[in-house]
Amino acid sequence: MNRRERIVIVGAGLAGLRAAEALRDQKFTGELIIVGAETRRPYHRPALSKQLLTGELRAADLALHSYVRLAAQWRRGTSALRLDTRRRVVELPGEEELRYDGLVIATGVQQRHLAGAPRHDPRVHVLRTIDDATALQRTLRSRPPERVVVIGGGFTACEVAATARELGREVTIVSRPKTLLGKVLGRETGERIARLHRSHGVGLALGAEVVHWIAQPRGIALHLSDGQVLLAGCVVLAVGSTPAVQWLRGSGLTLEDGVLCRPSCHVVGASDVVAAGDVARWPNLRFEAVPRRAEHWLNAAEMGRAAAASLLAGPVDALPFIPLPRFWSEQHGVRLQVAGMPTLGKETIRLAGRASRPKVLGHLRNGRLIGVTAWDSPPEMLRWSAELERELLRPTPSTSIVPVTVSARVDRLTQLVEWQLSRGERVGARLN
Repeated sequence: MNRRERIVIVGAGLAGLRAAEALRDQKFTGELIIVGAETRRPYHRPALSKQLLTGELRAADLALHSYVRLAAQWRRGTSALRLDTRRRVVELPGEEELRYDGLVIATGVQQRHLAGAPRHDPRVHVLRTIDDATALQRTLRSRPPERVVVIGGGFTACEVAATARELGREVTIVSRPKTLLGKVLGRETGERIARLHRSHGVGLALGAEVVHWIAQPRGIALHLSDGQVLLAGCVVLAVGSTPAVQWLRGSGLTLEDGVLCRPSCHVVGASDVVAAGDVARWPNLRFEAVPRRAEHWLNAAEMGRAAAASLLAGPVDALPFIPLPRFWSEQHGVRLQVAGMPTLGKETIRLAGRASRPKVLGHLRNGRLIGVTAWDSPPEMLRWSAELERELLRPTPSTSIVPVTVSARVDRLTQLVEWQLSRGERVGARLN
């Protein structure tokens, strides 16, 4: 695209910031405008459930700084209202229309709420922004040491529970799934995480949900489906998130569980629009051709850069974005590290450690290593992540006659995915 044109980035978080940096790195000299709903500059979100709650870090410490001179116009505290891809216009409040020659969608996700929860009670919290974390920190520190109830069984729920316990609070996790993090890491690791929380005094109500809320002066009474009644001085709703795509309704883009993208991050239905981060659903052809979202911090950074490169290259010359997903979590002083896509695995094997307490688990699909989970073992994680990378480069049995690298298979799958998307078909090819 013309280097003197205007690129608009909607979303001023990590993915938007990294996209802006990549544009300047690749010598885009045109006008750059970054639109963000929050008034703050981009900041480090993983610290919200840990260091910010404990007071180890302040809000100002979380700010992200650009490593290049962006020369960008920042429109903080401004929400995009609509997108008109035909006219190449982002509509802003006050009937303002922001024309673009290239657009990066990086609006991330928004917190999911729980039906029936008294959301306006100051003792009920969500955790998505710095303001959310600051409000929760105030409740945890200012009230008597009453029970904290965390509703949800994902990473945020587990990390908040561990942090609250570190602050000396009595804590109970209420999770509708019977296994913590089971959808992400599988039953074996999920059960081990549950044992870790129990060993640190965290109560667990698994396979249960809140059926009735009663707000009282002394606390909030939660009646659970398993018959328990919990009295909480603080409730944290950590029941997941949804892609922030409301402003894209009516744009003609496919918005089923995020913005549907081609392997190159180009949005299906618009050649001059790319998407990055938690809001984007795309096929990672390193693993398979099924479009998925990846709500991980590192993915947002890497995808922001890749989307910017694809936007400048154009849909014909852009390369597929095929990262090796990596993320981590710290709970009760234990670091859990993950590489690859364990959710696609059908079985697990022990790669390091004792049988009763494995340090590293491998996740297999069709006998092939597709993900690695490490339990407080950074050196072993480095070793097995490298092995996973090599494994994904090896030819599969179906390609044993003529060796095929992952790049060649990606090229073949890219053509198939593009063809299916152009016909409006469900994408279902796999990279085995």
